Amino acid sequence: MKKIAVYFPGVGYHCDKPLLYHSRAAACEAGYTNYRKVNYTYKAGNIRGDEKKMKETFDTLFLEAEAELADIVWAEYDDILFVSKSIGTVIATSYAEKYGLKGARHILYTPVAQTYLCAPDHAIGFIGTADPWSDTDEIIRLSNENHIPLTVYDGCDHSLECDDTLSNLETLKDIMRRTRDFCRENH
Repeated sequence: MKKIAVYFPGVGYHCDKPLLYHSRAAACEAGYTNYRKVNYTYKAGNIRGDEKKMKETFDTLFLEAEAELADIVWAEYDDILFVSKSIGTVIATSYAEKYGLKGARHILYTPVAQTYLCAPDHAIGFIGTADPWSDTDEIIRLSNENHIPLTVYDGCDHSLECDDTLSNLETLKDIMRRTRDFCRENH
């Protein structure tokens, strides 16, 4: 079985930060040794709460992701895994929708409401109750409506962290265990 994992970071959360860095290792352990990290060059600035800037940022980053992934022949892969963070969750789900990748599986770290406009069929999500970018109750509702298992971490922010380092490590361990288990699932 030929597998590929693609990583869609957030605006300020690149692929070498804890969630995406460790998820790459977990996915590799599950056989996703072929992977691609999307890198954005666009610098968005402060976009939170500004719908116009958020839309402009999404449109620009989506075009950058398309350009970076243009050489991939998706039909060559039996198993496609998209791992995404924040606005990257919107880009990943929109990309899968646009390119007809219905079988792609998604790991959604701190999804925002727009992620669910193209909700994937097979996904898991993670959110914190202190995430300033998302309304946690809305994300829980949207996940339930779309049958996407969601793990909620009390007191965690948009990086799924809080003020206690050891607690953050325990949270990260739980997230990576769930990530690894999802990567290992047969579908």
